Amino acid sequence: MIVYLNPFTGLAGDMLLGALLDAGASLDAVRQAVAETGLTGWRLDAERVRTGALTATRVRIEVADDATERPAARLITMAARTGLTVAESALTAIAEVEGALHGVPPAEVHLHELGGHDTLIDIVGCAAALRDLRVTRVHSAPLPLGGGTVHTRHGVLPVPAPATLALLKGARVRGGEAGEAVTPTGAALLHAMRTVYGPAPEMTLRATGYGAGGRELPDRPNVTVAMLGEPVAGESTQIVLSTNLDDVTGEVLGHVIERALAAGAADAWVTPAVMKKGRPAHVLHVLTPLELADDLQTLVFAETGSLGLRRGVVEKVALPRHVETIRLHGRDVRMKHGPWGVKPEYDDLAALARATGRPLRELTREAFDAL
Repeated sequence: MIVYLNPFTGLAGDMLLGALLDAGASLDAVRQAVAETGLTGWRLDAERVRTGALTATRVRIEVADDATERPAARLITMAARTGLTVAESALTAIAEVEGALHGVPPAEVHLHELGGHDTLIDIVGCAAALRDLRVTRVHSAPLPLGGGTVHTRHGVLPVPAPATLALLKGARVRGGEAGEAVTPTGAALLHAMRTVYGPAPEMTLRATGYGAGGRELPDRPNVTVAMLGEPVAGESTQIVLSTNLDDVTGEVLGHVIERALAAGAADAWVTPAVMKKGRPAHVLHVLTPLELADDLQTLVFAETGSLGLRRGVVEKVALPRHVETIRLHGRDVRMKHGPWGVKPEYDDLAALARATGRPLRELTREAFDAL
């Protein structure tokens, strides 16, 4: 399933959780996941409320203590007990960002405002709701940044808070009105979900959920919208990574293609180009599933030394196909059938050509004749 988020007035952990529950996630499944962390002294409920002209779901968290400071490592350990990688990744990202901002190793970070029960419940709850809805891809419209200032244990800070900005690196954002529109918890969840930003992908819409925030706004409903849909049959959203290279050898390009494919890229290829000042160059392209885009981006940077690349969202259309195996000169050769034709698998024919010493084009003709 796909979730497309519209952060109409912003996004916080409780607003996202409310939207996912409103879209059909099981509250019992969320409670069970929170219980698996070992957290005690809490109660989680969801209620229908009116905000502006809309009704939405608001999450209510009651806790037995009001402590807001806990070691980040402790929260990460608790989240890991659930097996929810999104929750563990979100809390790890918070620890790394807070450590970098305050000059402390992530393992030693103490969370202040983010160290309370509600942070763990919001993050684990959202991860559990995504699992319950069987969501594999998350997309979002650009995020409103908000503005002004916020009072914290570290004093008055600008909005968006420094931790929020660090967690939103790579996200698409837009200007917004005064106030905190995206919280660090919301930003950490978006980061952990490997959210793709832009227009809604093509999908079959199944449900829509509205998650209410705690503030009442005078002129609009304070909600995050979650649209739940199924991918269109035969299509999948993928990312194309592209970078121009004028100082990389052909051997390196071939090596990068091999490594990218081995790492899970759907395809990788090179096209010739002429850059500024008439420099001959190549454009490296890597087609990747959404969940592998960040890892393959790192691979491209490490192997090529490029200082930048382009990321584009595309829809891959895959036609139905099946494979038939034939015997040719005592060896198996796979024949790939599609709606518009059939072709032998090159690797099989190339191996047969090396083994028999026969020309590849003759073996290709024999493979078609054997059908």
